[in-house]
Amino acid sequence: MTTTATTIAPALFVKMILDRWDASIANCDTLLNSLSDETLQKEIAPGKNRGIYLLGHLIAVHDDLLVLLDMGEKLYPELNEPFIKSPDKTVQQLPAVSELRSFWVQQSQAIKQKFDNLKPEEWFEKHTAVNAEDFEKEPHRNKLNIVVTRTSHLQYHLGQLRLLK
Repeated sequence: MTTTATTIAPALFVKMILDRWDASIANCDTLLNSLSDETLQKEIAPGKNRGIYLLGHLIAVHDDLLVLLDMGEKLYPELNEPFIKSPDKTVQQLPAVSELRSFWVQQSQAIKQKFDNLKPEEWFEKHTAVNAEDFEKEPHRNKLNIVVTRTSHLQYHLGQLRLLK
């Protein structure tokens, strides 16, 4: 029996996108491990966000993945206010860089485990921010597409963090 492109395409698409996600997380891990806590306190450019803010922002945004993909509750809901709703340097008390580093590692592991448990066809189901009626008209508004957009988001901020080197 031969395998046709239509039977392997969903699994192949999922693998391609999740491989890019995993590589982006690994690249971020490598960069974060090369930057000191003191360096992450610096602005990426004069008047711009600090490294600590970008790290907290990435954790808060990735926390939303769990909800959007219907994989559970946020791990760090307390990070939403200082890192999504508020601009950098407007919140007086932020978690320590060491705490954020720990959150990043724990969250990345939890997300990877949840991603690995999803079957390829489940990635093409609707995410929680779209209703059934809209999803029927726009099936591209699926779980896999959320990972595509979040990977792009991660890459954007990874580029900013590289300016700290």
